[in-house]
Amino acid sequence: MEWKVDFAPSYSILKIKLRPGEVVIAEPGAMVATLGDIKVETKMKGGFLKALARKVFAGESMFMNTYIGGDKGGEIWLAPPVPGDIKYIELKNSELHVQDFAYLAHHGDIEAGVKFKGFKGLLAGGGGVFWLKLKGTGGVWICGYGGIDEIELKPGEKITVDNFHALAIEHTVDWKIKKFGGWKTFILGGEGLAIEAKGPGRVYIQSRTLPSLVELLRRYIKK
Repeated sequence: MEWKVDFAPSYSILKIKLRPGEVVIAEPGAMVATLGDIKVETKMKGGFLKALARKVFAGESMFMNTYIGGDKGGEIWLAPPVPGDIKYIELKNSELHVQDFAYLAHHGDIEAGVKFKGFKGLLAGGGGVFWLKLKGTGGVWICGYGGIDEIELKPGEKITVDNFHALAIEHTVDWKIKKFGGWKTFILGGEGLAIEAKGPGRVYIQSRTLPSLVELLRRYIKK
């Protein structure tokens, strides 16, 4: 399988060449175009009950699109829903936890499920309750609004990341969703919930968040 990312880091598009029989699975709505002999199938992700939970609580699609290289092979182009970068993360019999909005596509022998992080995550509004759990051997493409940074934590090293800035976390990292600061900061400070993570392992974050953009636009519209 060959792939490349064009127009990074601001307006990235992922272009994947599929040989006959090669498969890539992607988030619904991510397809930009297909070239050559590409077949597509739509399947439910994460099992019926887990997928239903995502649909009810997180407002996410219950399905994923599977693109298969036909007899002559072809190419599939995928793009994130917002301007920003795309990053590839290789899995070697390992596990990766990904925010719903950060998942773009994956390939290989990977099982996709849902990781539940507790009802207090509902306070985050747009993230934090259900994360995708991708386990196996292959690769995952994640996307972010703005740039994507990779932070490698040493054993015992800690980091606190705003819930909306967090994109993906390796399974070796011990992490949880928590209230940021005291109640005054939580209610009035505009920070909300945060991810508290302890190494070893990698944490992937994005440089911008959509709630901040929406709030900025709302202020200008009012004026």
